[in-house]
Order: sequence, then structure tokens, then C-alpha cells
Amino acid sequence: MEARKARHRLYPVTILYTAFSLTLLLLALRKETRFISLAFFALGSALWTAMEYWAHRYILHGRFPDGPGAFQHFCHKFFDHLHIEHHKRPWDGNHVNGTIKDTLPFVVILGAVSALFPWHTGPLLIAGLIQAYIIEEWIHHSVHFCEFKGKYFQYIKRHHLYHHSPKGSNVGYGLTNGFWDVVWDTRIPAEDRRALYSKL
Repeated sequence: MEARKARHRLYPVTILYTAFSLTLLLLALRKETRFISLAFFALGSALWTAMEYWAHRYILHGRFPDGPGAFQHFCHKFFDHLHIEHHKRPWDGNHVNGTIKDTLPFVVILGAVSALFPWHTGPLLIAGLIQAYIIEEWIHHSVHFCEFKGKYFQYIKRHHLYHHSPKGSNVGYGLTNGFWDVVWDTRIPAEDRRALYSKL
């Protein structure tokens, strides 16, 4: 029931953003700049892994107390409830994935900024970033609701569910990989990693 609820929240985001990203990519593949476009699309996908870590650690796990300033009030109202509720109820389908309402303002801003650059660079970078976001959202959904046998999914499921444990809330911020946790020293402690990953 909760998995289905989460999927139904995720379908519109997936359809809209994938249509946008793949349309840009397909149009780019018809031009002489196709290899540059592909490189920027790939770069955007790679950039998303850093953004997912950064946003998860500093925005979703940040605390934004309400205050008199418009920016402070916006951050409190927009961000604080999103991830707090997910950690309180990690298998509640209403709190696993983002929605169009949550993400569209950021996508519009990124798209507008990317339009300032040649169409086969900035817009393709944002298209790759947005498509990687969709993939991350489905991986996050599968971590909470699916049982896959592949080693990657076993690894990322253990990694993420440890993050949801009482002792894991300050480590394991990567949602699709642990690379940035290594870079920024937020890896799961070595002893716990051995126990988690020993049977993969």
C-alpha cells in the first residue's frame, strides 16, 4: 500500500522530467555538437551525485528555524518538514520521494540559468542532472520498498537503512553511492561497515 502510494507520487515527476531531459538529449544527438552534448549530459549526471549528497546533508538534514526574514521563513517552511517526516516514518509513502510541487521551482530556476549558455552545453548539463535526480528517486524508492538481489542494491540498501538507524543519522548521506561520504569523511564507521557488507 505505502509502496504504491510512493510510486503514484513519483510517476508525474518521472514522466515530466524524463520527457524534458530525453527530448533535449534526442534533439542534441541530431546536431554536429552531439559529442559535446553527450559529454555535458554525462557531466550533469555525475554532478547530481555531489548535489544529492550536499542537499541531503546540508539542506534536508539542516535545521532552519523560523524567523522574521523572508528567506529564513521560506527555508523553514519549505525544507524542515520534508526530511524530518521521512526519518520519523521511513516507510510512509507520502514521505519517500519528492513531488512536482517540491521540485519544480528549482528545476525552473536551473533551466532558466542554463538557457544563458549555448543550448548544447548548459541545458544538456541540466538535463543530465535532472535525469540523474529521477534515477536517484527510484533508487531511493527501491531501497525502502523493494528486495533486489544485485550487489549494488544490497549495498545501497544497507548503506541507506543504516543512515536511518539511530546511530546513522550523521553519516551515510549518499543516496545512490558512498563516494562523497568517503570524500567528506561521513562514511559509516569501519566496524559497522564490515558487519553491514560482509555478506554481499
